[in-house]
Amino acid sequence: FACEGGHTSYSPTDELGDRLLQFLRNLHGHVSWERVLSGPGLADLFRFMVSEAGETEPNWFLEADHAGDPVPAVSEMALEGRCDISVRTLELFARLYGEEAGNLALKVMATGGVWVGGGIAPRIRRFLEDGAFMDGFLAKGRMRPLLESMPVRIVLDDRAALLGAARFAASLLTT
Repeated sequence: FACEGGHTSYSPTDELGDRLLQFLRNLHGHVSWERVLSGPGLADLFRFMVSEAGETEPNWFLEADHAGDPVPAVSEMALEGRCDISVRTLELFARLYGEEAGNLALKVMATGGVWVGGGIAPRIRRFLEDGAFMDGFLAKGRMRPLLESMPVRIVLDDRAALLGAARFAASLLTT
């Protein structure tokens, strides 16, 4: 479905999410899911988690941010276990990603499954598979059994969108 669903309003589900919403409102005004679940959103989540811990942003983050993109550094520090705040940031990102994926699954009744793709998902696969993503995905009260019946997969081939478009184009030629 072609849409701009990432621009729908972020809606917190717990007290940490309430504080995150206020933090992001102070930065951006309106807070959409894209402000949370994107590369820039991941950087803002790290800033939020630093603030929650009562600490200051570490030099490695400031240097990467000044260079233009701190997300690879945050991910690397988390994946290597070298920064507890980075680990907690990716755990939060994975849970929030799961929450919104669960919202979408219910909205489109994705009984055939949910395929998680994009640039970030393959790089943080471990965090998506460690449970936080599925915790968020399934946290829908009485709708949990329906969501449990929906398969969830991570798209690892960065050519998937191109291959799908090519297959669709080929199907148009044969009909």
